[in-house]
Amino acid sequence: MIHDRYQLAFKLYPYARSADQDADSPVHHPVIVVGGGPIGLASALDLGRQGIPVVVLDDHEGIGQGSRAICFSKRCLEIADRYGCGQPMVEKGVVWNLGKVFHDDRKVYEFNLLPEEGHKYPAFINLQQPYFERFLFEQIKAEQARGAPIEIRGKNRVEAITPEANGVTLEIDTPEGPYKLSADWLIACDGAGSPTRKMLGLDFEGRVFEDNFLIADIRMVNDEFPTERWFWFEPHFKSGASTLLHRQPDGIWRVDFQIGWDVDRAEELKEENVRARLDAMLGDVEYEIVWTSIYTFQCRRMKDFRHNRVIFAGDSAHQVSPFGARGANSGMQDVDNLGWKLGMVIRGEAPERLLDSYNEERIHGADENILNSTRSTDFITPKSRVSHLFRNAVLDLAERYEFARPIVNSGRLSVPCTYDGLSLNGPDALTGGPARTRVGSPCPDAPIDDGFLLDRLGDGFVLLTLNTEVPDRLEVDGIPIRRVALSAGGRDALSDRYLGSARAAVYLIRPDQHVTARWEHYDAAAVTAALRTACAKEAI
Repeated sequence: MIHDRYQLAFKLYPYARSADQDADSPVHHPVIVVGGGPIGLASALDLGRQGIPVVVLDDHEGIGQGSRAICFSKRCLEIADRYGCGQPMVEKGVVWNLGKVFHDDRKVYEFNLLPEEGHKYPAFINLQQPYFERFLFEQIKAEQARGAPIEIRGKNRVEAITPEANGVTLEIDTPEGPYKLSADWLIACDGAGSPTRKMLGLDFEGRVFEDNFLIADIRMVNDEFPTERWFWFEPHFKSGASTLLHRQPDGIWRVDFQIGWDVDRAEELKEENVRARLDAMLGDVEYEIVWTSIYTFQCRRMKDFRHNRVIFAGDSAHQVSPFGARGANSGMQDVDNLGWKLGMVIRGEAPERLLDSYNEERIHGADENILNSTRSTDFITPKSRVSHLFRNAVLDLAERYEFARPIVNSGRLSVPCTYDGLSLNGPDALTGGPARTRVGSPCPDAPIDDGFLLDRLGDGFVLLTLNTEVPDRLEVDGIPIRRVALSAGGRDALSDRYLGSARAAVYLIRPDQHVTARWEHYDAAAVTAALRTACAKEAI
């Protein structure tokens, strides 16, 4: 049985000596990414596709075993699709839409996450994190073959970081000894225990909840469970105070048992004790234990994600409890937000203060996730007799009355963040425009004649026009704005999502496909001002 010690699932980037190790002085790189997990790989992929040289340093040689993050949201898949690897993820993953909530041996209610029709990607897939990372890595190889300047160095462990006014210097250890590098920018994607964060004397702020959860990945021989998310409060099989069941690819099932605070972790991870819990839950079912681990609910973040030329993303910047799938999905939104901004700064298209908006927007997103995750944790693990009685009363009501079901909280599942009221936003001047496409929101997909809207938007600045004309070629301060002109009308999905009661619309959309401004009619001066605002420049 494999516990949570690090073991490789895929050895993808074995150690190889770099010419940098033979240099007399530290070799300089524009961007160094620390950490080869999903957020580090995605960061390198985003920047490399823009033609920006990036080096990834990882202290291992590939991807670790164990499911870890397993639920990947529609928004996360849309980001991966722009990078070129969304479809393979869906093809490998398990698509699910239905969730069921139980109390003891009774089904309280069920819910369906399937969005309305007209989206390229499903609401969620289940896919083990090692596969998610491998698809990102394979896309990096494909981009390298096309000339993308991405390099991944395995068995390169960062031992020390020296911040400087215009960059950083790193001391790195390898199987063949130490060497140094320097960089203009360092992106720390080295996980919740982030050595980078500790080297810089930084820490998290927030809550650690007094409860532990045991994870067991199992391969069942004769399973009878459907492809759904099942959550039990106080399950009748008594294997834990709550239990979560998810199906994964390759016949693997993920089970989470709530086991309490004062536990002996080593004792709980013994195979006979894990089997005792599984046997009580599953009954007479054959299974193989693939991987086990124990985690604690934590809802914390750094005070700031940017520290001059060092920028934190993913779990190194923020940490939430896993119920709700807000960890990796939030980290991918970090990458999506940071990549285009750092690219513009490096190319000289925007001032460095544009990166302050990464700090602003992704702290906004982290706080939203922490709030939802904290509420889920408080509901799942009540801390007093009164809160326990309230929780169970809600469950009893939800079994009979629909009004009580929104109060039940077994993990509010990840949704994309809307940057309401933040500094890069331009005017929202579309009278009657739908709330879901207001300024600051991510663009929802919609079917169009030749496919889907998000495929047409791509990953640059776009002026989306509906039922109105604008010049074919637009440029502000040397930054091109690509036009996507569409017609909409009646009750089709495009009209519902982008027009509302308006007859025509003009949307200025950022490279991460968030709406930066919208109007009823095209105005060149207004578009110029909005783009300059979105790039943290002075508006005219």
